[in-house]
Amino acid sequence: MKKVAILATNGFEESELKSPKEAMEKEGFQVDVVSFEAGEIKGWADGNWSNSYKVDKTLNQVSASDYNALMLPGGVINPDLVRREEKALTFVRDFFKQEKPVAAICHAPQILISAGVVEGRKLTSFKSIKDDLVNAGANWVDQEVVVDQGFVTSRNPDDLPAFNSKLIEEVKEGKHEEQHA
Repeated sequence: MKKVAILATNGFEESELKSPKEAMEKEGFQVDVVSFEAGEIKGWADGNWSNSYKVDKTLNQVSASDYNALMLPGGVINPDLVRREEKALTFVRDFFKQEKPVAAICHAPQILISAGVVEGRKLTSFKSIKDDLVNAGANWVDQEVVVDQGFVTSRNPDDLPAFNSKLIEEVKEGKHEEQHA
């Protein structure tokens, strides 16, 4: 059984966690919501705080070697908080080092900038962080979904059907030798 970690904290864009999680579980994957502390994290939807989601594991309980892939939801608040935690950045980097699929949507590539893994990679994101990604050495394109050797990115919640489809495809394919930081 494929195991996927969703790394998030309070302020994630609710649809960007809920939709991929449900799509992956429908495929039979085990999906763990990983966060800084046990309990629940609160989503963000339509400009307000939204539903709470159970945290399955804390960062202290897991490592990249426990999972087949990593998925990063966006939102404005969530990536800003995640990118400040060195333990979270190490967790992210380890998926790249282990050549495993990583998927990020909307503002989540901000975490990847801080992890130092976007240089030379083709990706997309929410358009407001395009300059940040270009300045970090990424090859930014405006497309619904971009796949670069096991690295999947999309722009916003409208792209979720394509994002989920490619994420599932990459998880099924497994490791990519060209996946690198």
